[in-house]
Amino acid sequence: MSAQLALFAEAPAPKKTRLRRVHPSVPEVPATTIPSALLRAADWILLNSSGGKDSQAMASHVCALAAKLGLLHRIVVVHADLGDIEWANTRKLAEEQARRLGVRFEVVKAEGGDLLARTVARFFKLKAKAETEAREQGLDPAAAKVAPAWPSSSARWCTSDLKRGPIRKLMTRLVNERGDLGRPVRILNCLGQRAAESAPRAKLAAVEIDRPASNGKRHVTTWRPVHGWSDVEVWKEIARSGLPYHEAYDWGMSRLSCSFCVLGCEADVVLAARLRPKKADEFVAVEKKVGADFKHGLSMAQIIERARALDAEHGELQRPPHGTALSRYVGKKATREYLARVERGRLDLAA
Repeated sequence: MSAQLALFAEAPAPKKTRLRRVHPSVPEVPATTIPSALLRAADWILLNSSGGKDSQAMASHVCALAAKLGLLHRIVVVHADLGDIEWANTRKLAEEQARRLGVRFEVVKAEGGDLLARTVARFFKLKAKAETEAREQGLDPAAAKVAPAWPSSSARWCTSDLKRGPIRKLMTRLVNERGDLGRPVRILNCLGQRAAESAPRAKLAAVEIDRPASNGKRHVTTWRPVHGWSDVEVWKEIARSGLPYHEAYDWGMSRLSCSFCVLGCEADVVLAARLRPKKADEFVAVEKKVGADFKHGLSMAQIIERARALDAEHGELQRPPHGTALSRYVGKKATREYLARVERGRLDLAA
């Protein structure tokens, strides 16, 4: 991480913003919300895979529907590689899931450092902006208040920078692969977002036109196939599919992707600190550099203290049996059957 942070020792030059106009050919609303019609109309069916349970269930569900329609050749699974901030083997797991589903797999990765390096870069940018504004107002720039650099629910720049931006570059590549169709290429962008995850996600539409991602060459429709699903339905789909899921769930994590998510619950980040103490220490170093807590009102230093207290009280965590998370939802018998299916097509993710 230190090498990445060195890239941002100086404040980056401010970027000029430009007004983006949506191409007049982009529709306001989707032509249909019927799953089979959405799939048939798409030139590309893009499945966003974080490696987590929701995107995994979404992918296997959509692939099952597409297979019945003879459309598996249009499916591309894309994983946005977040680097070391991800849980170990997340990228390999997403690739293995795609292999078992029999569909194309693509990896995208943002340039310019991981989340920690970008947080430091953002701090210097915000600091420079605050100091400039203070000088213009005749105030002491040294006393200027700098806005928080960490991502938050109101500033989810981590999603736009590390996931959405790189995935849109893949969309451009896919459009070029289709060649000239005499019309914009239709991309069905599938996300594993569920209403049960949060109040903001509950307000999202199951199907909508992604106008910012669309242009004169491509029309992008966002589809959230599992938007109305419960946790039970997600885990039942995982059991049905026979696809391996990430072991972090067996350890007790409720969500996946970033091992330390600013939007994650306290229990998850404390557990992550117990499982990844060295990475937690890197977050503390960045907290000191940017002068702000990792989570609003909860610093990584406090999270580490709570993790150490749990280790002292209960001892270090012991690896749980495979299938621990699944068995809570489908029972022991179904879990044994699932594990047998996984083993028959097993790929050594540690290789």
